Amino acid sequence: MSTIPEIRTLPVPDGLEGERVDAAIARMFGFSRTKAAELAAAGKVQLDGSVAGKSDRVSGGAWLEVEMPQAAPPVRVVAEPVEGMEIVHDDEDIVVVSKPVGVAAHPSPGWTGPTVIGGLAAAGFRVSTSGAAERQGIVHRLDVGTSGLMVVAKSELAYSVLKQAFRERTVDKRYHALVQGHPDPLSGTIDAPIGRHPQHDYKWAVTADGKPSVTHYDLIEAFRAASLLDIKLETGRTHQIRVHMAAHRHPASATSPTARTRRSPSG
Repeated sequence: MSTIPEIRTLPVPDGLEGERVDAAIARMFGFSRTKAAELAAAGKVQLDGSVAGKSDRVSGGAWLEVEMPQAAPPVRVVAEPVEGMEIVHDDEDIVVVSKPVGVAAHPSPGWTGPTVIGGLAAAGFRVSTSGAAERQGIVHRLDVGTSGLMVVAKSELAYSVLKQAFRERTVDKRYHALVQGHPDPLSGTIDAPIGRHPQHDYKWAVTADGKPSVTHYDLIEAFRAASLLDIKLETGRTHQIRVHMAAHRHPASATSPTARTRRSPSG
């Protein structure tokens, strides 16, 4: 049974004169900039009665009409063993798992494969109840195609402390990445904003209006046609390593992370 979409219409405040449509939607309707851009790309935004693109500019007093997205159906956590996932540390507050390639951090729409949360549930671990139901205990994520260590909160205190640590970037996130070719220079910093790909909404790319993203890299070992790099992230954008290395003309074919928390001077 189909449902009638909810349409909301608001006048553009004078203070938003000249803003892009996606920025205006984000400010007026409370969406993220990314979600606002997705709605515009889907033809669900009108400006004074005409379909508007995400980069169109708004005028004060114009009527901005948005077809509101329907709530996604709840995602269910399925407790099932995950082949190759190992527990490397376990105490009353956290559990650290070694996540293999091909495993998602948590369930999401469209993903039917194994997850870290499902693997922990199958092994009898109880995790923090904070966060959305399908990602309880998750304080950071790794891509499905990335192997490495993930920290999952078991206690509510651990969840709060770890989320704050990742938010304030006091976690030192380092990765080993195998990339094509040999970067020049062999050590350096890539400082380039990352946002939705202008032609493919499901991809990410270096874009002028993306979020600030900084990646530091150092050569570990050079091979004939590839390089093994040690990578440190200042930011944690989706697919940041792959996007930055591809933009630097050295696509990454594999990544594997470790992470540690830096102690503040107060302890």
